[in-house]
Amino acid sequence: MAAGQGTRMRSAIPKVLHELCGRPMVAWPVHAAREAGAERVVVVTSPDVDLRSALPEGTLTAVQPNPDGTGGAVRDALPSLQDADPKAPIVVINGDVPLISAEVIRALVAVHVERGAAATVATTRLEDPTGYGRIVRDADGRLKAIVETRRPEDATEEILAVDEVNAGIYCFDHAALQAALPRLTTDNAQGELYLTQVVDLLHSDGALVIAHEVDDPTVVLGVNDRVQLAEVRAHAQRRIHEAHMRAGVTIVDPASTLIDVDVRIGRDTVVEPSTCLRGATVIGERAHVGPATSVIDSRIGDGAEVRHSYLQEATLEEGVTVGPFAYLRPGTVLRRDAKAGTFVEIKNSDIGEGTKVPHLSYIGDADVGPGANLGAATITANYNAKTKVKSRTVIGAGARTSVDTTLVAPVKIGERAYTAAGSVITQDVPDGALGVARERQRNIEGYADR
Repeated sequence: MAAGQGTRMRSAIPKVLHELCGRPMVAWPVHAAREAGAERVVVVTSPDVDLRSALPEGTLTAVQPNPDGTGGAVRDALPSLQDADPKAPIVVINGDVPLISAEVIRALVAVHVERGAAATVATTRLEDPTGYGRIVRDADGRLKAIVETRRPEDATEEILAVDEVNAGIYCFDHAALQAALPRLTTDNAQGELYLTQVVDLLHSDGALVIAHEVDDPTVVLGVNDRVQLAEVRAHAQRRIHEAHMRAGVTIVDPASTLIDVDVRIGRDTVVEPSTCLRGATVIGERAHVGPATSVIDSRIGDGAEVRHSYLQEATLEEGVTVGPFAYLRPGTVLRRDAKAGTFVEIKNSDIGEGTKVPHLSYIGDADVGPGANLGAATITANYNAKTKVKSRTVIGAGARTSVDTTLVAPVKIGERAYTAAGSVITQDVPDGALGVARERQRNIEGYADR
């Protein structure tokens, strides 16, 4: 259910689209449901918000035209399940409770099926249950009712003293749910159709309604404002860190390290403090990343080292070294054992195996062969302001550029060719040749005195 307005977020962005560790909030329960084995996932949306681009491929959406509560949301989702297996249970999850896990969903369904229940409600216990629906059990410990407590006057002191709360996660028998939904009423403080009333109706009908207590209280942590979003993010980030560390990754200081949920890291890799790994980044084994490094949607090969640098949509093969203070922009490829050193910026370029760009250079729109060495302040000037065309620079295998060389594209430096220091190269340099493009020095005597 993701049709809530989320006004307390104070944002033009719909609440469920706010990012949480690299994934929209609404996508977290969808991924959990998929991992738990859901045959079909339907996300209920409001008519003015299109969530499809934020959802995993194959996720269905259903529109709730009127904001008439959780019961109305489920009612509007059921038509999308018409041709589903009628014997399969239906799990309902709130879209703003992103910490639900596949393990919790599987356990809930297993208990529901084993007991042959009409409805099973996930519950947990909180030290401070203020604002949560309280679980009321009968003398035999069976679930009797869920009492909403949004306002103090909604419940008695006895009910408010209960610490077991509704986790907002339900499992229903398909036929029982479909029969109960038309009987919901708006006789409550909010004037809405509460899904929790389904539990009351089924209990009154004599159907088996049970509660399944979940040990992890974070599953009920909802997000209504940015303070709660930060709290939930901290829990999600801790889970991500723990999963990587248990898989053989060293995270030196988890408190200062941000890793998105879809990042993959090989074993024996070390992630140093103040490092951010975002998006679809993939890091191999035995790599060393950080400190103070940002890597976005990039691939880092086995044994590579990246220190104090910023990478976006770059590819580093095995044994590459980067930094400190390098900036690798989209389209950058560093082949095996290549180097991009201090204060080097590379964009949309293929740097050959073993090639070194040691320091203070900008290499853009270039193809550099293996074994080359580009001296300090090597610059590719590839943009023609008059024609508004970017041309490529080609540097052959084993070439050497001396310090302060500017390569004005389109230009080709041949294999094993050299450039002289301070040259502005505008013409191709043949294989094995030395390109010299600078004015001869002349000294003017007495210039300082004059």
